[in-house]
Amino acid sequence: MKKPAVALATAALMTLAACGGGSSSTDSKNATDDPTFKEGGNAGSFKNPDAEAPVAVPDDASEGGRLTVLTSVAPSTLDPTQAYYTDSTAILSDLVTRSLTQYAYNEDTQDMQLIPDMATDLGRPNEDNTEWTFTLRDGLKYEDGTDVKAEDVAYAIKRSFAIAELPDGPTYQTTFFLDGDKYKGPFSDKGDYAGVSVSGNDITIKMRRPFSDMDYYASFPAFTAIPEAKDNPQTYGQHPLATGPYKFSDYKAGSSLTLEKNDQWDPNTDAGRIQAVDGWDFKFAQDTAKLENVIINDTGSAQTTLTYDNVTAASYRQISQEKDRLVTGTQPCTFMWFIDMTKIKDLKVRQALGWAYPYQNAWKAAGELVGITRVPGTAILPPGTAGRKDYQALDGQDGQTTDPEKSKALLKEAGAEGFEIKFLYATDDDQSIAAKDAIVKGLEEGGFKATPIASSTETIRTDRTDYNSPINVRSSGWCSDWPSGGSWFPAQWSGDLVGLEGMPNPANFKVAKFDKLQNHILDDLSPEEATKAWGDFDQMMETEQYPAVVTGYGGVAMIHGSKVGGMANDNVRGMPTLARMYITK
Repeated sequence: MKKPAVALATAALMTLAACGGGSSSTDSKNATDDPTFKEGGNAGSFKNPDAEAPVAVPDDASEGGRLTVLTSVAPSTLDPTQAYYTDSTAILSDLVTRSLTQYAYNEDTQDMQLIPDMATDLGRPNEDNTEWTFTLRDGLKYEDGTDVKAEDVAYAIKRSFAIAELPDGPTYQTTFFLDGDKYKGPFSDKGDYAGVSVSGNDITIKMRRPFSDMDYYASFPAFTAIPEAKDNPQTYGQHPLATGPYKFSDYKAGSSLTLEKNDQWDPNTDAGRIQAVDGWDFKFAQDTAKLENVIINDTGSAQTTLTYDNVTAASYRQISQEKDRLVTGTQPCTFMWFIDMTKIKDLKVRQALGWAYPYQNAWKAAGELVGITRVPGTAILPPGTAGRKDYQALDGQDGQTTDPEKSKALLKEAGAEGFEIKFLYATDDDQSIAAKDAIVKGLEEGGFKATPIASSTETIRTDRTDYNSPINVRSSGWCSDWPSGGSWFPAQWSGDLVGLEGMPNPANFKVAKFDKLQNHILDDLSPEEATKAWGDFDQMMETEQYPAVVTGYGGVAMIHGSKVGGMANDNVRGMPTLARMYITK
């Protein structure tokens, strides 16, 4: 999943979406003291195919009321096909749209587990994982009262191939699904698509290469149901038809979203969600200091207000005394400076960035809580990912050491002294500005010329993916789509040979050797062999090519009002557990 960062402090919300994570906690201990953080917890790998509906509403839940969510960022889209950021996937999957499978919070283990959703089970693969069948459960309806049909899920799958019309969503289907490298979706390809078929309530997906993780992928909003007759790719994201407990009442992109109860949702068909409040009020692009003050003061409507932004250091010191209103935990996310290899072609210049980057100063300037919301690291795969290796791509670089002299020496060797680095920052975010200033100082001390490029919290995501932009590094992050390297490297580190069309590739990493190696891992190795191979791939790519400066692993520290109930850490996304939240009595 994507997690693009405006400022480092709000990076978790702006990262490319993903699944997987560590264990959650509601205390405020340092995450680096927690062995589950170091090991990555279960990395989202637990599955419960026998989860039963309905979910019991907690005894301390009051009847009705509305929950308010304040955040400094704004979803780039709420179209299910395009949703690939952690905030948009959480809002849709937890509250509005249902998918074939889902992640649900387990109170006993305090983590997210994969369970069935619209499907009756987690899918049934054939022997070599080249065909998966899901059976749609009975009793599913849209918000308008019409029945959800298996054909609607098949259409949503076909729609996911419409990358030209609906860009920036997850596109593993182009790599794994039958004819995924040829089929362009129902808007431009008018013929039938052979990769998905329907028989009664059964939906069968055929693969062109083995795909053992389809049950995880089926949890994305793209695997919801969309009736073809009611679809307009230009407008559907303004009001996707609800199959979950809440539906759109009013949506102003970039500003606000109001949800109300969906009276067509049947809790007896849903093992992961409740409908305990009357509605939700999301307010986007809010001032960080103001929203934190509102929640910390905890008066009036603030008692039923929460944020999914990480709390700033100053506010953390205040709220940490009230542990029942602070949610901390891990997330399976790595933040990086992706180095555009079409613009910074010399390896020594890329390595110099690894020494010039002011890790500690940038984190602190951006309000990160070092050891809680930002933890040093060097491997691209985050803790807990199967097959992950610890290594140092730059000898002596531990993920937090800045050494201007080593940076200058490398630039001198490359004949690139004063090399210009252009990066985005948000002019309407004080923490982004502070981080920008720290980064400029660090780069200039390391012998670079630093040129920040102005953007805003509303546009920085799209500005970052504009490959005609003058920037030559992209500050962003990535979270596991599922707990293995197969959800990392094909998704963002492939060029022309892997066939993963439409994915971001923010470093413009197109190296034939590594494309061939990825194809080998995907096609020729067993799932067990591939697990180790991805860890080796991680180390080899960073050591030989250094296409990214790892700027740390993510954690969360979120706050809420005193009457907000059921808020824990969704350790798949680093978001609140919206699906199970309520207002206390």
